[in-house]
Amino acid sequence: MTRPPTAVQRRVIDAAEPVTGRLRGTPAQLAALVRRGLAFRHPRPPHDHFLTPAGHRIREAPPEPAGEPAVGSPRADTGVFAARVGGDEEPGASGPARAREVHSAWQGLLELRRMTNPDGAVDRPCAWERTHLVRAAALALEAAGHRPAEPDAEGYRVRATPQPDAVAVHGPDGATLTACAVTLEKAGWQTGAHTEPRSRARYLLASPRRV
Repeated sequence: MTRPPTAVQRRVIDAAEPVTGRLRGTPAQLAALVRRGLAFRHPRPPHDHFLTPAGHRIREAPPEPAGEPAVGSPRADTGVFAARVGGDEEPGASGPARAREVHSAWQGLLELRRMTNPDGAVDRPCAWERTHLVRAAALALEAAGHRPAEPDAEGYRVRATPQPDAVAVHGPDGATLTACAVTLEKAGWQTGAHTEPRSRARYLLASPRRV
């Protein structure tokens, strides 16, 4: 079993930039994370360090408790940005603060594309998006101003599918689905309209474009 990161390494991982996974730390701390396969040093200047998929998984998991956990103690909020996939969950923060947070996350994702796509392209999804399909598609939609479905409001819903490289986007009407398709295609996704065989409800099947 792989031993967990040290407390110092965990703090560096938790402090990574949302979405991009860009790290800040001493050369020794960053080198230790690289040796453990939790980070990589980008080959192009300024040679910043980023979380690997394994590093992202550690950041997204709750930290191991030190000693005996207190009975009934709540899980601490990690503060990691999460795009809204839409659904019956409680509505989160809204307004200018949320808009700034979403804009920052989208700009960070574009930078991650530039840094990790072999040709530096920003108009095509990167490896991180291909391993976080639902979150990536939801971020593209929210960043473009689409409204996620909430208990008291209609909007888009992004869901995983049996296909390993595609997500389903549901909406309350054809106009919403058409607008979502336009946004996703501009963001480097390919989409197709489909119909549920039983309910006859329309939905989009979207997957990251590779070329």
